Amino acid sequence: MKKRTKIFFGIGVITMAIFAGYYFRFDLSGWFNLAKEGLEVRMDELKEIKQQIITPSPLFGPREEVASNLTLEGVVFETNIQRQQYGLPVLSVNAKLALMAQAKAEDMFSRQYFAHQSPTGDGPAELAQMVGYEYLLVGENLALGNYKNDEDLVNAWMNSPGHRENILQGKYTEIGVAVKRGVYEGKMVWLSVQEFGRPQADCPLPDEVLGSEIKEGQATLAILEQQLLNKKNEVENIRPKRGNNYKQAVDEYNELVSQYNTFANNLKALILDYNHQVKVYNVCIESM
Repeated sequence: MKKRTKIFFGIGVITMAIFAGYYFRFDLSGWFNLAKEGLEVRMDELKEIKQQIITPSPLFGPREEVASNLTLEGVVFETNIQRQQYGLPVLSVNAKLALMAQAKAEDMFSRQYFAHQSPTGDGPAELAQMVGYEYLLVGENLALGNYKNDEDLVNAWMNSPGHRENILQGKYTEIGVAVKRGVYEGKMVWLSVQEFGRPQADCPLPDEVLGSEIKEGQATLAILEQQLLNKKNEVENIRPKRGNNYKQAVDEYNELVSQYNTFANNLKALILDYNHQVKVYNVCIESM
């Protein structure tokens, strides 16, 4: 009876050892791989910034000398009156767009041209870059003529299909205006400029610092993974699979697994945050 009990006990120990060995090998080959799920950054989903510039043909108005007085504030006011009549939000004055408009008016008088592109080929894009206006959408209305007042000027733009579309463009949120009187082709005349804009900040880009941090983290994760694979091979090649050396190698492997999983989970949280920013940006761009 005692002999049979010893036999059964021995079989049980061997069975447990085999099971434990199988479990341990499974653990070695699969444990740290589980932590890598969801660690891909969807960088390819980031839409390219689509900068658009709308420039209808410049408007030539009356050249006869008349008593007139054009003002920046008045042109902005009359423009917003038109937008409100069509259920559109008013435009806020942006200092950089105002600088663009002023620079445009002065350049046209200085070099005696009337066009969206200067003699050297500079247009709204170059003006925006010069003043540091980062945009998604920019539009420019030009008028040359002696209009009686601000309302008369804006009505003239409204009666011109292209300029009307610019004034009533729902995607614009900002405006800058310049009105300047001077000599053009030998006659005293007003040059009027409207610069419309939609700033890049309305569709904020994903955090570049966070993106760089993620890339660095992925490189570190790859190093940790290689260390794990090396340690795994070391553990599997130890013979016999018992004793202090074996136990130490297993402990080192398990500690490395713990470090890997902690690092990977932290990285995963950063990636989830970044991907959310990408999604918000993409939705914003698609709505433009």
